[in-house]
Amino acid sequence: MSKVTMRITRRKFIGMSAGLALATSTAPYAQVTSSTASFSKPSRAARALLRGATDIHVHLDPDSFGPHSRQAARALDVVDMARRARSAGMRGFVVKQHYDQTAQLAYLARKAVPDVEVHGMLCCNFSVGGLNPEAVHHFGELKGGFARIVSMPTWDAENYVRQSRSPERAAVVVARDGLLLPETIELIQTVARAPIRDSSAQLALATGHVSAEEALLVIREAKRQGIELIVATHAMGRPINMSVAQMKQAAELGAYIEFVANFMIGARASFTVQQYCDAIREIGAARVILSSDSGQANHPFPDDLLARAAHELHEAGLSRAELHAMLVENPATLLSLPTIAS
Repeated sequence: MSKVTMRITRRKFIGMSAGLALATSTAPYAQVTSSTASFSKPSRAARALLRGATDIHVHLDPDSFGPHSRQAARALDVVDMARRARSAGMRGFVVKQHYDQTAQLAYLARKAVPDVEVHGMLCCNFSVGGLNPEAVHHFGELKGGFARIVSMPTWDAENYVRQSRSPERAAVVVARDGLLLPETIELIQTVARAPIRDSSAQLALATGHVSAEEALLVIREAKRQGIELIVATHAMGRPINMSVAQMKQAAELGAYIEFVANFMIGARASFTVQQYCDAIREIGAARVILSSDSGQANHPFPDDLLARAAHELHEAGLSRAELHAMLVENPATLLSLPTIAS
């Protein structure tokens, strides 16, 4: 191929890429329609609470959607979200996909929006081999150093499957008769020991959609293996349904307890603001992380939902210092990041 041909091809490619980038930065926004019509946008005071925040639970494209994925379409992609996070004054977010690791997406999103800290997660569902130590090693060794959280199974977890519309389908089992299976213990051991390429950070462990009792078993074993960075995934909500006493026990063992805005505001809400506020006070904000669990089509955008949730919790009695801990300090600690002073 001649130099002239290469130059023309490159120019065409740049033009095509620019067009594609424009399309991807605007098209996903149009997918969010009906159920957000009644959602009132957060006020300026509410959005101010997001300064320096890191959302550890955001569902984003490119992700799967179809008869086999069992999940909703996504409203926006990782670059869209990075731009929104920058506009909101957020520090960053973690990309969560049930069927893939997302450290690669974090790497590319950071190239597109370099002033936002995007991190990856691995969920141990069937698509990555279930409780697969090799998937953990691959995740940790991806270029960039943006692997951060390994999650126990979510939509393939036995606890989730048995409560789903297809309770007969195969599931990833983590425990039997009150004891973790050997493969679960091996996975936790791998998380404890696997390094993150290009980073001095440590992998964190999330409990996923296992049962409340299984989550406590996982947390105890993680501590025994030396893992200090642990989060109980939306512990109070379905399908985990931890009691306040169980959440306090998990916190005393050293886990952060995740509360998600999606279960407090909107179509999926199953708790009132006051119920969240009371539970957080019982546990103590020092062991709580507030995230959105949003990004699905026909849901509010993650940053809008998180800002609304933070503001409503503040109105219900949580202090700015408590919210700063839940939005800024605790997520940073979980992700091995330097903390930002309030």
